Amino acid sequence: MPANPPSLSTVVLDARRVLRIEAKAISNLIPQVGDEFEKAVRIIFDCPGRVVVMGLGKSGVIGQKIAATLASTGTPSLFVHASEAIHGDLGMLKGNDVVVAISNSGETEELVRLLPYLKRLGVDLIAMTGNAQSSLATNADVVLNIGVREEACPLGLAPTASTTAVLAMGDALAVTLMNCRKFKPEDFSKLHPGGELGKQLIKIKDIMHTGKSIPWIPSTASLEGAIYEMTRKRFGCVGVVSAKGRLQGIFTDGDLRRLVGRERQLTKFKISQVMTRQPIVLREDELAIKGVRIMQDKRIIVLLVVNRQQQLIGIVHFLDLLDAGVV
Repeated sequence: MPANPPSLSTVVLDARRVLRIEAKAISNLIPQVGDEFEKAVRIIFDCPGRVVVMGLGKSGVIGQKIAATLASTGTPSLFVHASEAIHGDLGMLKGNDVVVAISNSGETEELVRLLPYLKRLGVDLIAMTGNAQSSLATNADVVLNIGVREEACPLGLAPTASTTAVLAMGDALAVTLMNCRKFKPEDFSKLHPGGELGKQLIKIKDIMHTGKSIPWIPSTASLEGAIYEMTRKRFGCVGVVSAKGRLQGIFTDGDLRRLVGRERQLTKFKISQVMTRQPIVLREDELAIKGVRIMQDKRIIVLLVVNRQQQLIGIVHFLDLLDAGVV
């Protein structure tokens, strides 16, 4: 422990200095994005194999994150440690793969030793380096310049701004490829089935009740028939549909209680006379989390589900959302 710990103001100033340097490192990358970046995206987009990210040390750690981001956003990718590659893991590569090699100096020994073997395999090589004259850069098909003017480390030794720059460039690649592939939320959901993220991407069609479970009656039915169907299906409501299956309205147990409070003779009513028209509904392709928000805002526990033709095709209860972990 130092005899005189730094003051709080010194700590804050030092942290701000680090953030300014790293922010500048990223902003300085913007002019570097041009033809070479576009070529890298095209090579990866057209790749029939996988993207194999390689690196060593801190660059290896960043490389693992880049590979994971690519893989989770629609670009098949994996990380191979450069040291392990020269001791057998090179066998993971195939000639139709693309290699993204990361080295700030461009002279990382383990990566440089791999260059002849990568050439022999015939893989496309994308270099992410801060040295355009390095061995890695001169042997690459594409060079993405991630050089920084200074590290945030006061000694200028620990990779800080340089690793931040690599990470940002990797994110730029991944997001650009997402857009090229027209990657949609449902695609993301397929690759993230677990955890909180996966739960947020569950769709209504994945959890709704369908077929004979749906409480519904034709718009020509009597109120008595609606009450019977509502009681039998136990959702506390019934959908009212036209002859072509289009949703016309809804009748709930709350509507029934209010009707009983003001009418003595219920058998005289047709359901079309007492139903709520234009009910709040969900579409089958909407996210389940939207159902949660609607139920919370409107203080209801059941929602009917329709397709694009406004035909009744399902029903969702709050307990279904709870069981799916969306709530």
